[in-house]
Amino acid sequence: MAWFALYLLSLLWAVAGTSTQTRSSCYVPSAQEQLVNGIQVLMESSVTSSAYPNPSILIAMNLVGAYSLKAQKLLTYQLMSSNADDLTIGQLGLTIMALTSSCRDPGDKVSILQRQMENWAPSSPNTEASAFYGASLAILALCQKNSEATLPIAVRFAKTLLANSSPFNVDTGAMATLALTCMYNKIPVGSEEGYRALFGQVLKDIVENISMRIKDNGIIGGIYSTGLAMQALSVTPEPPTKEWNCKKTMDMILHEIKQGKFHNPMSIAQILPSLKGKTYLDVPQVTCSPDHEVQPTLPSPPGPGPTSTSNITVKYTINNQLRGVELLFNETIDVSVKSGSVLLTVLEEAQRKNPMFKFETTMTSWGLVVSSINNIAENVNHKTYWQFLSGVTPLNEGVADYIPFNHEHITANFTQY
Repeated sequence: MAWFALYLLSLLWAVAGTSTQTRSSCYVPSAQEQLVNGIQVLMESSVTSSAYPNPSILIAMNLVGAYSLKAQKLLTYQLMSSNADDLTIGQLGLTIMALTSSCRDPGDKVSILQRQMENWAPSSPNTEASAFYGASLAILALCQKNSEATLPIAVRFAKTLLANSSPFNVDTGAMATLALTCMYNKIPVGSEEGYRALFGQVLKDIVENISMRIKDNGIIGGIYSTGLAMQALSVTPEPPTKEWNCKKTMDMILHEIKQGKFHNPMSIAQILPSLKGKTYLDVPQVTCSPDHEVQPTLPSPPGPGPTSTSNITVKYTINNQLRGVELLFNETIDVSVKSGSVLLTVLEEAQRKNPMFKFETTMTSWGLVVSSINNIAENVNHKTYWQFLSGVTPLNEGVADYIPFNHEHITANFTQY
């Protein structure tokens, strides 16, 4: 659950179908377009017959224009074959949008999601903000299919958001903005003016919260929350009091791409639409082109750098002090791995040296997530998960992506949210 925390165009957009701010003043300079092309190719290359079928990747491919027709077709087929009963409301919403962006009929997935959302409700008034992420995706997907039928669901959702008192989450806020902006733009003519006032008030509150999390360098919340937040700030009919410098955000993201920070396919899928001037509100406007591939212009590959066979030592601690869990422990081991190894290698070496460090993983849209250590498994009902930290700072990358440095202290802490 390393990304647990990871998870909102004006009325003019509704007419023009684009974000004027993104188009006119916030774009990737032509000299750096090859960088963006490079991460898109990297994202598309992750689509294989054995990989997790990620609808976010297909949405991004269709919004910006796919390079690999083979990957596009394979992922479309995989999602068409998916069983709605195996998907959460958020996954189902993403799958519907992905198929819509591929000009494919989602079939009964829409009616299934509609029924599920008619019965949706948070567990309590202070339910954690991330619990609204999936519902936001569901409402966005339903809004794009039948906004009139979605109106009662969206009204109940908006009122619930207003009453929620949990700490703000940028990813959830951004997705809720996209969903409610869709509804705001599609309120049927002659409907009660109260609908517009309600959605407008919720959007204003959320967008103000997002703007408060814009850092001096342009990053919004965190590096991997910025893509969705850029979409939200591009489309909202209720702009924040604090003006957003989109160019500064864009420049910082491009800098981070140069630094290799966007190599996880899901992180690319979430930032790519904003880099190409698109948002999830553009999904219904996607035009499916004839079957032909476009060859991207890519940056020249770097020359061979110096190779290193040196090892590093990583101190690795597993810790469980939660009451009510049968086995309490705090164990530390020093692990030696090749320099440049990902954290997963450290975990595997620790497991080899001491069976107490045994672990299990689950594949998600963000990649491998550690679901169990020393036979203590995450539990959604108990709101527990394994959080990884460097020192006291939570990691913002997963075990298959994060590269530890020499003498770093990594802790896997069994945590309750």
